[in-house]
Amino acid sequence: MKLKTPYFFLILFFLVLSEDQVVSTNTNGDFLECVIHNSDNSTSISEVIYTQNNSSYTSVLQFSMNNLRFRSPSTPKPLFIITPVDESQIQTVVHCSKNHGIEIRTRSGGHDFEGLSYVSQLPFVILDLINLRSITIDTQSATAWVQAGATLRELYYAIAQNSRNLGFPGGVWYALGLGGHVSGGGYGAMRRKYGLAADNVIDAQFINVHGKILNRKTMGEDLFWAIRGGGGSSFGIILSWKIKLVPVPETVTVSTIARTLEQNLTKIIHKWQYVAPKIHKDLDIRVLMFSVIDPNTGNRTIRATFETLFLGGIDRLLQLMELEFPELGLKREDCTEMSWIESVVIGSSFTNGESPEILLKRTAMPKNSFKGKSDFATHPISVEGLEGLWEFYNDKIEAGMALLVLTPYGGKMDEIPESAIPFPHRLGSLYMIEYLVVWDGNETSPHISWIRSLYNYMASYVSDSPRAAYLNYNDLDLGVGATYAEASSSWGPKYFKINFNRLVKVKTLVDPSNFFKHEQSIPTSF
Repeated sequence: MKLKTPYFFLILFFLVLSEDQVVSTNTNGDFLECVIHNSDNSTSISEVIYTQNNSSYTSVLQFSMNNLRFRSPSTPKPLFIITPVDESQIQTVVHCSKNHGIEIRTRSGGHDFEGLSYVSQLPFVILDLINLRSITIDTQSATAWVQAGATLRELYYAIAQNSRNLGFPGGVWYALGLGGHVSGGGYGAMRRKYGLAADNVIDAQFINVHGKILNRKTMGEDLFWAIRGGGGSSFGIILSWKIKLVPVPETVTVSTIARTLEQNLTKIIHKWQYVAPKIHKDLDIRVLMFSVIDPNTGNRTIRATFETLFLGGIDRLLQLMELEFPELGLKREDCTEMSWIESVVIGSSFTNGESPEILLKRTAMPKNSFKGKSDFATHPISVEGLEGLWEFYNDKIEAGMALLVLTPYGGKMDEIPESAIPFPHRLGSLYMIEYLVVWDGNETSPHISWIRSLYNYMASYVSDSPRAAYLNYNDLDLGVGATYAEASSSWGPKYFKINFNRLVKVKTLVDPSNFFKHEQSIPTSF
């Protein structure tokens, strides 16, 4: 037991009092006393605790709250937000949360689709890892240690500062935090060449339910397997990953080409389904689709943007596309050669020509209310099926701003066994489908009802038994529940297929009291 500093009670007083208002329950005050009392430096820990009476509380809460659906006054708020600067502070929070019956929600980037990293229906604290962003690159071994609070943009920039010939197959949205992104699988534009982010993790640092810091050797292979694609928040707290960096050529080629329904888009997409998952693994052809107004007719139409990353030069790309996918009509003027890090800048929605340094700007990201869902296509969708899909997206009144993203698999994704890590969507998955509807304000109707109707329409065109879904696009419509019976009959097999029961066994072994939990966390077996 650590001795109280002379300032202990003064620190506690200022944390729990503001304008003569006392924290409403003894539990809150007891938790704070526990955290400060058990800290090596009570002054230091007090500087990273934000109570609801703190003037910075709301700004800290909302900075990494990327879905405005959860900013409404009725959304439950954390009792405290802790932004630790070292591992010992996390250990203290775990200890005191367990002792005082308070849930922990761990946030690295705050991009959880359902807000599960910063919302709970039970009394909770947010453990915000924003200060844990250290990155160490070792070009000799082609590895890196990266803390869970670092973002993809910070990782990509650090890699490029050390080598032009190394990269990492993480996501294209540069603001994602590495803790959650990797623990849910994490895919990017090089997945067909190198697999997922989680496929390229070779070690980790992790805090378990007992507050112990473990690595791959000390946690054992079962837990190490589980946290790479099974969602780390079900088992403990990810501190850092050791990742394998991958070779990238000096020159890559990026192209962006748009087509509409009036430009034969339906037939192009129909052919894309046969080509994109089978084409050379150096090439990724992702499709993003919106409903837009045709400036020539004034009518609504579907506009698709084909975004390609090719790990090589323009000449080879054009030869490949002419041979495999001439229907798209890709031309030399549609393509640009550049370095891998420059392709990251473009893929992150920055303008072509921006320097990589822009990745380091921690400016506020665009934020809206949104609802997302996912599917996996195991066979090509018919022309008639696609035409029915367009009808949904052209219903502008209900759809708001709706996005459809088609992400091809194949290549390395087909080569990795479905049980290699918890992420099971491998051979047999042609492509992943992301549905997203975005709107202003906190009101959910009619946008959520629209996307649910769309999801129902797509049932006959996608995987079944189970109808698969991607964990990092979590969706509470798939079901919630703390018990094995509830999870195994709803969302569990959808996210994990045959890997779900192994995840349950690991959970039961490492966290039998089910301390680390949320609405779709891995349950224990009892």
